[in-house]
Formats: sequence, structure tokens, C-alpha cells
Amino acid sequence: QVQLVESGGGLVQAGGSLRLSCAASERTFSNWNMGWFRQAPGKEREFVAAISWSGGSTYYAESVKGRFTISRDNVKNTVYLEMNTLKPEDTAVYYCAAYTSTPIFFDQRMGQPARYDSWGQGTQVTVSS
Repeated sequence: QVQLVESGGGLVQAGGSLRLSCAASERTFSNWNMGWFRQAPGKEREFVAAISWSGGSTYYAESVKGRFTISRDNVKNTVYLEMNTLKPEDTAVYYCAAYTSTPIFFDQRMGQPARYDSWGQGTQVTVSS
């Protein structure tokens, strides 16, 4: 299991922006699909965004499409989540996750938490109204 460390969370007003980062400990990072999920109190963990190993394909939840952007830097072993026009309902703990299994594929199945085999510890995002 790999180590994933999220950062960048915090408190922001509605309409504001944050950028989350997730740094991986392994050089094989460029072989993995990466995802962002979030979990609000009393709710199940939900999919936010995913990106393929090369960065060439992305997939978003409808609730964040057009506001959030996932990207990656395979030299820095880091995946990012740029969050704009934040809403109070975006308040949650945000987790990054890695799909390191083979064979590698990228489709809407990357929206399923069970597909991922490594998770970060989470970073809190709070959006005030």
C-alpha cells in the first residue's frame, strides 16, 4: 500500500476557491489512476473526480462539473483538485485515492470507491455561507 498525503484544505467563504494537493510516496505514481472523494458528516463517501495515469482522461461527478478541475504532475508525484465557486454543500473531508492494480483501465468505474486500493488521511474543507 502506498502513502498518500493530502494538503490544502481550510475554511473559505461561499464563492471562493481552494486547491487541494495529494502527494504520493512512490515513483510508480505515473502508472496509477487517481481519484478524489469526499465525505460529509453523516453521509457516505462520494466520488468527486478522477484522472487517468497519463492525465489524458478525466471524469467528474455532476455536482462539481464545471467548478472543479483535477490534474496531475507525474514528475512531482502529485495530483491536484482545483475547486472554484465553492458552495456550503461542498463542505466535507476530502480524500485522494490511488488505483494501482492491473490491468489498468479508465472509465466510469473509477467513480466507485471500492476500485481504489490506497487512500490518504483526508483534509477538511469548510465552506461558509
